[in-house]
Parts: sequence; structure tokens; C-alpha cells
Amino acid sequence: MDKRKIILSILGLVLVVLAVLGAKLIIDSNVKQKPPVTKTVKSVFIDTVRNHIVPIVVPANGNLTALHKLELYSEVQGIFTSSSKDFRPGQKYRKGQVLLRVNSDEYQASVQSAKSDLYNSITSIMPDLRLDYPDAFQKWEDYLTRFNITEPVPPLPETETEQEKFFITGRGIISAYYNVKNLEERLLKYTIIAPYDGVLTEALVNPGTLIRPGQQLGEFIDPSVYELEVSIAKKFGDLLKEGEEVELTTLDRTHSYVGTVSRINAKVNQETQSIRVFIRVKNGNLSEGMYLEAKLDAKDEENAIEIPRELLVDRSKVYVVQDSTLSLVDVNPVYFTNNTVVIKGLEDGTKILSANVPGAYSGMLVKVEGGKDIIQNSGS
Repeated sequence: MDKRKIILSILGLVLVVLAVLGAKLIIDSNVKQKPPVTKTVKSVFIDTVRNHIVPIVVPANGNLTALHKLELYSEVQGIFTSSSKDFRPGQKYRKGQVLLRVNSDEYQASVQSAKSDLYNSITSIMPDLRLDYPDAFQKWEDYLTRFNITEPVPPLPETETEQEKFFITGRGIISAYYNVKNLEERLLKYTIIAPYDGVLTEALVNPGTLIRPGQQLGEFIDPSVYELEVSIAKKFGDLLKEGEEVELTTLDRTHSYVGTVSRINAKVNQETQSIRVFIRVKNGNLSEGMYLEAKLDAKDEENAIEIPRELLVDRSKVYVVQDSTLSLVDVNPVYFTNNTVVIKGLEDGTKILSANVPGAYSGMLVKVEGGKDIIQNSGS
């Protein structure tokens, strides 16, 4: 019995050892050997730095507005009777032509009545002038001779003595005269005259319309001169000067014009820290409200280069190639545009990437396939 137990114990031990050895063989057979590490060398294209003067061009845009624009409003009441031409948008008027005439028959009658009263008042003092102020009689008689009730009232004769002045004033002649002048000035408001050659861009009334004081009648502009208002950063405001020429282009880049900086606003917008610049431009192809883009020459940055913004890492670093290895170096960005950035701090001859390399890192091995001078690449 003891011998049998010993044999069974030995067999059990042998089976355990065999199981352990089998498991180890199975585990060892599943272990995969790591392949040898191979270093990949990416091909890159480079640009060679050639520092030069980079002009800083500030882009800005806005809508054209006519330099001479007249919003037509009525100061009197009456029926719109006539115009020199058909009162419609797009109608051209010459300087001095009637834009709009309001019926003034009733008011003109009151003006004539006031002139008649003035004439009668002067006539009534003539006997007293002959007796008391014989030296002044002749000039007042000449004034009455020149007086025409259908024409603007002429200026009153000059009074030569204090007594004559007191006499004329006491008879109400001076107050009657200025009352007539006031009525004549208001009578002129019934007719609106074109102050310059221009175009009617908006017409809000038609002939026969009852016009009331304060009512807007239309808009009249001079289409020969326009202004473009743009906003630029305050830091460039001190670099711009009145009289500088500015290139203006349409959005589709099909037409370009030359404008001139006419005014620079001294007030800074507190929210955007920008200032308003006004550019004057003359061209027969321009129109009110036209959208244009301006390129303002702010300054020239020396010892700098212009590169695509995508090459800038963390807004202050770029990759350069040194001994077939990428290195990340610090630069000084001085001006950003939508697509490019002007940087300083790289020495002439430095080899910089001309395009982004996916997965680039400092110390990465690269192979240079080709390159060129960055002064040509910048388009300056």
C-alpha cells in the first residue's frame, strides 16, 4: 500500500512538471520578436534666408461715399409743382438748374404786400424829409425811383446824421425793411437749386405731392469725387501722411484705382484701438456705396523676411535645417497679414522650411531636395 502511494506521488509530480514545462513552451512560442528600429528620413524643400527691406502694407476696406452729398429737405409747405427735369433717381442736373419747386403763389403775395407797405412808409416820410432834412431828401427820392415791387428790395440809403437815423427808425422804416428781407429769404426756400453738377440718387416725392416742412424729398450727389472711409490700427496711424497715394481694388480684383489720403481722424476708437482714415478718389467708373479694398503703405521693415503664416510655430518659432536635422529657433514676428508674417532674427544664409512637414520635431532627420532664396519666395 505504501509502495503504491509512492508511485502515484511520483507520477503526479512528473505530470505537474510536464504541465509547467508545456505551459512555458506555449508562452515562449507566442512571444514576438521586435523588428529592428529603422530611422525614416523625410524629404523637405527649403528656402535660404536673404534679409531685405519688407514694405508693411496694411489692408483695409470700406464703402464709397460721395464727397459732396446733399440730402434734400423741405423748410416750407406747398404743392410740388415742377422741376427742370423729370424728378427721378438717376436724373442728372447741371449746376443752377431747379431740382424742385414748391408752389409759392400765396406766400409770394404776402411778400409783395410787405414790399408795398415798405414803399408806402417811405413815401409818407418824404414831405418831412424835404422840410427837416433837405440834404437827405434826394437819396431817399432816388431810392423810391429804383424801388421795384417785383424785384428784391434794394438796401436802404445810408443815414449820415444821428437825427436822420432816429427819424427813419422812429417811423418804422428799418423794421419794415428787414421784415421784407426776411420774407424774401423764406420765399427762396420754395425753390431748391442744384449747387453743383450731379445726379439725383433718391427721389421721395412726385409732382403734385403736398410737401410739409421737415419732409425729406430726396438725395443729390456729385458723382465725380468719392471718399473711402477705412479703419486701421493706431500703431500705423502715425506712419500715414495726408497726400499719400493708396491703391484701391475691387473685391474680384478686376479693377484698380489710385486714391489719396485726404484726412486722418485724431480720435482713437477705445474698443478697437483703431483710427479712421479717409481716402479720396476720382474715377468715372465708381459709384456710391461701392465696396473697395485699400492697401496702405505704412512703413518699411529693414532686415526682415516674409514667410507663410503656416510656417510659424507657437507664434514665435520656425524650423530651420542644420546638418540634415530640424531645429526649432526663436524669431521676432513684427507684422501679421491674413496669409503671411514678417519676421526678424534670422541670419542670412539660414535654411528654413518652405512648407510644413507633418509630424516635424526638433532633431528630426531630413533630406534636402531643393530650395531657393526666400527674398524671391516672399514676392517682395
